[in-house]
Amino acid sequence: MATRISVVVTTLNNADTLGACLGSVTWADECVVLDSFSTDETLDIARAHDARVLEHEFQGYSRQKQMAIDAAAHDWVLLLDADEVLSEGCAKEIQTLLESGPEADAYTLQRIEQLFWRWPHPRVRMNHFLRLFDRRCTAMNDVPIHAAPESTGRVRSLLHGFYHYGEPDIHTKVEKLNHYSSGLVETHAARGRSPTPWLLLAYPPFFFVKSYFFKRNFLSGWAGFIGSVCIAFYAFMKIAKAFEHYQPSGRTHEGGAGNAPAAKGSQPGAPANSNSRIA
Repeated sequence: MATRISVVVTTLNNADTLGACLGSVTWADECVVLDSFSTDETLDIARAHDARVLEHEFQGYSRQKQMAIDAAAHDWVLLLDADEVLSEGCAKEIQTLLESGPEADAYTLQRIEQLFWRWPHPRVRMNHFLRLFDRRCTAMNDVPIHAAPESTGRVRSLLHGFYHYGEPDIHTKVEKLNHYSSGLVETHAARGRSPTPWLLLAYPPFFFVKSYFFKRNFLSGWAGFIGSVCIAFYAFMKIAKAFEHYQPSGRTHEGGAGNAPAAKGSQPGAPANSNSRIA
């Protein structure tokens, strides 16, 4: 008897991509969509694909995904984001695996990242993510931003993967990196000490070289170059914001400028509007 599986997706205003996501897993025994009160057509699209729709206010990436996993009817779960689409090869590979019975407790899949206006060269080394698993020995970790499932059982890798449509342009990419790096400040603060600013000199070049050369993003042309620069920028922003967190307020000025005037408008008698004119 084939192993039954639930596909689990969390959503918030994902009408642009959810249809393709659910359309790639129509073979699954069940699709569960946990929505955070979308205001677009997300719920209509989910119901049109016969998904079981649940609603709950957003509790953070880890808790939200864990709630969706717990709500699944079957123990084997395929976890996808609403902007991810399973490849045909991966769908067939998973179906074959379920027919014969999984030999491991969890499986990683390669994620093929959209590179702005193109897809990466086939020989680029993709990152792998644990997305197919038996929930009886797998749970979401408590990382605040990049929450991911972790398994205590045997983990193997599938040959095929899924497409990620999350970053169609540079603006969206940088906006996400800015949001993620800000969200990670609390994680750094929990360690109780400021990172050394010398890491600002070392980490960004290291991550650029790793992405552009070691992962072969140079094969993807200028999109690969820009993507690698963004990765280096992300490394820079994570450290810079964590370092900034431990610095004194900008109202005091290190380096001998302690008597600098307060911001305009905060001094007694100063005009409230910087565009005001004195007659």
